[in-house]
Amino acid sequence: MRIALLSDIHANLPAFEAVLEDLQKQKPDAVYCLGDLVGYNVWPNQVIGLIRSHGIATIAGNHDLKVSKIHPSKETCSTEKSSEYAYKLVGSKERDYLLTLPRHLKVEFQLHEDTLNMLLVHGSPRSINEYLLEQLPEDYMIEMVKEFKADILCFGHSHKPYHRIINSRENGADHFHHLINTGSVGKPKDGDARACYVMLTIGPPASTKSHDGVQVEFIRVKYDVEKAAQAVELGFLPDAFADNLRKAY
Repeated sequence: MRIALLSDIHANLPAFEAVLEDLQKQKPDAVYCLGDLVGYNVWPNQVIGLIRSHGIATIAGNHDLKVSKIHPSKETCSTEKSSEYAYKLVGSKERDYLLTLPRHLKVEFQLHEDTLNMLLVHGSPRSINEYLLEQLPEDYMIEMVKEFKADILCFGHSHKPYHRIINSRENGADHFHHLINTGSVGKPKDGDARACYVMLTIGPPASTKSHDGVQVEFIRVKYDVEKAAQAVELGFLPDAFADNLRKAY
């Protein structure tokens, strides 16, 4: 089974459209979005519309939940640039959708006599705002995946993609866990301005006892970065957001 994982679109419509076009070529069996549909750019409603029309199962990100505190205003335009402008653009129906998104999704695979549990979160299983950075101590990550019974833990939030394999060794036997940060579709922070998403392959060799049984591919997609950056500059968002897109930091 091939599963596409994407996250952190952040209202970047050109980037998301490019990823959707690439997904049509890739033809995954399932697509999941790990949150943060809005924030930082001017197309939140269009992105939400595409997520819904494509039937992409989605969980809430920390930016999605910010709309509960910032209500749409009749005067969304202002003479002052502000990051809050991105949330004021969210329509009432779109706001209701964001606030009903689940926090986690769990998927269970039964392969041969082994069970693989995949947990999808935005930040971490413990907090939507926690950054699971690649350099975190292995003991900390082992404690977390054991607490939440996650053989495959998928998350976003930091916008920095990586795949890390750790071994919890239970009862003297190997037990491998896969930690997968999907990177960001609409606001990469790893120096590569292209949109990023993950293709996860769960095949017959997949097992908690196998180090290499789960295949993870990071797919980078070119899109019109300048169009997205100029939309920021022409709107009422901080110009620094445009620089973030161009330089991917």
